[in-house]
Amino acid sequence: MRSPISASVPALVLTLALAGGAASANVPSVAELDASARAAGNRIDIATRIGESIFSRAWPAEISQISANELDSHLIVGVRLWGVKFRYALTRQAFVDEVTSVVEKAFAAASGAEEVDVWASIPIEVGKSVVVSGDLARPTSKVVFSLTARRGESPAAVTATADGTPAADVFWDEEWARAAFKKQGT
Repeated sequence: MRSPISASVPALVLTLALAGGAASANVPSVAELDASARAAGNRIDIATRIGESIFSRAWPAEISQISANELDSHLIVGVRLWGVKFRYALTRQAFVDEVTSVVEKAFAAASGAEEVDVWASIPIEVGKSVVVSGDLARPTSKVVFSLTARRGESPAAVTATADGTPAADVFWDEEWARAAFKKQGT
């Protein structure tokens, strides 16, 4: 004769398996978690949607924030990268290619965006007991690259701009660029 406990074990296992299956169907992906954790601006919904597209793959330069801000019917997207600790050694051209791809993904995910601004920052060392927040705050990071891309620009045009032509829509900290990237062919 089976005990009441052993008779209920298969039913319990089946119940837990079904509950586990339903729960796992609602577990967000890493891309969704990253997107919601790194979204900023007054249009978090759009920043999150862009993030889900961008974070569907790992980029060599870590993307730390995606912002979407709308004012009057103008939507501007910002993407912040870290200019240190790349996932693997990058050439300057590989960095430019990443920036171009990120811009393309941002425009594709936010059809109403007029422009995408991409910038890379590096941390600045601050001394002990230096104020880093509030009105008297000292900066803790420095922008070393920035690019503005407007809707309608082709990927080739974005790449040319990121390379430095025309220089009006891009900024490179040349000292950082010399130190950050491996040389072509090495």
